[in-house]
Amino acid sequence: MKPRQCLRIPSLLVIFSLLLVGCTSRQAKEPTRIVYGLTLAPVSGFDPHIGASSELGIPLTSVYDTLVYQDPETGAFVPGLAERWEVSDDGRTYTFYLRSDVHFHDGTPFNAEAVKVNLDRIADPETGSRKAVFLLGPYDRTEVVDERTVRIHLKEPYAPLLDGLSQVYLGMASPAALRRWGADYQFHQVGTGPYRFVEYVPNDHLLLRRNPDYRWGPSLFARQGPPAIEEIEFRFYVDPATRALALESGEAQVMGEVPPQDAQRLEADERFRLYPVPIPGMSLQFHINTQKAPTDDRRIRQALLYATDREAIVQTVFGGTSPVAYGPLTAVTLGYDPAVRQFYPYDPDRARALLEEAGWTDADGDGVRERDGQPLQLEVYIGSWGFLPEVTQLLQDQWQQVGIRVNARVVPFGELLEATGKGAHHLAAFFLSGSDPDLLRTFFHSEGGFNMARVADAEVDGWLDQAAREQDPAARTALYRRVQQRIMEEAWILPIRDYVNLNVADARLRGLRYDARGWFPWLVDLEWAPSASR
Repeated sequence: MKPRQCLRIPSLLVIFSLLLVGCTSRQAKEPTRIVYGLTLAPVSGFDPHIGASSELGIPLTSVYDTLVYQDPETGAFVPGLAERWEVSDDGRTYTFYLRSDVHFHDGTPFNAEAVKVNLDRIADPETGSRKAVFLLGPYDRTEVVDERTVRIHLKEPYAPLLDGLSQVYLGMASPAALRRWGADYQFHQVGTGPYRFVEYVPNDHLLLRRNPDYRWGPSLFARQGPPAIEEIEFRFYVDPATRALALESGEAQVMGEVPPQDAQRLEADERFRLYPVPIPGMSLQFHINTQKAPTDDRRIRQALLYATDREAIVQTVFGGTSPVAYGPLTAVTLGYDPAVRQFYPYDPDRARALLEEAGWTDADGDGVRERDGQPLQLEVYIGSWGFLPEVTQLLQDQWQQVGIRVNARVVPFGELLEATGKGAHHLAAFFLSGSDPDLLRTFFHSEGGFNMARVADAEVDGWLDQAAREQDPAARTALYRRVQQRIMEEAWILPIRDYVNLNVADARLRGLRYDARGWFPWLVDLEWAPSASR
């Protein structure tokens, strides 16, 4: 009996040891990090006070907190680093009362002086801000009232200020870190957010690590406390063809801007979940030069819109994953006017009639219209992003049917801006995301920075200026609807589709949500489902 007992005891110990090893192995494999795929390496760097790329906001929204946050469902603004705020009757002064329990990742306390340092840095021309400074509007100065009270003074009323202050580009950075690192701050960023900035290697990756002290998130966050995921590594997948492959191989767990065909295929795979996020702001559109013949003739511009089968383009290129656009703003944008849907249904016969009326005929039967011996040929400038080459090819085919020849030029972004600045284009494709309709002023005000249609309409200028100052939301909306109606009546643009960001994630992840801009995830809420660790 004894020998048998001696043999059994080691066997049980061996089995028990193997079980322990198995449990330890499974515990070691519990996911504590994810890889999030970015689609573009910002050429202006990753400092949110300087850069303008939407891509930088995807990781940095988790590094920085903002004074206020915007509810993506209602559009209402809620407390962030500011517990509450007041706006003066004249709309020129905003007073913010700050939280007292917040500190930066480096231990520096968050207070009114920190707000002043940040906003003054953004407003300083030496900083070279490409977006944040414009979100401040007619900024004058920041006044420190006391340690927990700060007052922002404007030169004139600016209704979109809260919208700007809710964006990562106006996120609060540690004054100590800004002083220490200076021009190299983009590699050593310090905020108050749920994740700490660990390292940034340009064109390779950016690494964030959980902030264990985080306790001051806004009420919009589902998770009130530190994040569940310990580390998030952001890698760049510039080639669209590599994005689905990275997901399927397990190399990445979340990916933005997945090509439509890949997104639809992955949606049918139980291993993945599709998150289609409508993007507020400008629709994907072609701006039509109103100062260059022949598109200086409104009849020609209108003919282009009637000759465009937008539904066919959207279905062919985007597989129905994006809505057809009917105006300058997407349907999910504040102030959108649904009445623009009435304009320019596909009607090639109407397009031909307008071209005939404008004196363009195909006298020699070669399929291209002429007038005064000159062919009807349009110079179209596009970028290589957003499936613009594919969209433009379909436009070429559709417009050829009514006698219009297209010379399409695929150019880098800088060259596109240079060409449109000189007015070399007949059409140029461009869009800009944003949650406030004030962005219309950038494109359709006579002094707008991206006035690619080269419009000069004093009445529209007045509406846009008034809307930027107007504090009453209903009155603002009425003004922006007038602007949208005029844009479409005059055919200053050819809208194609409302942008939808097709994000795909590992189905075991839950809590993936996006802010009011549609691009930026609230990663504090992200966690693995319990089954992911079994």
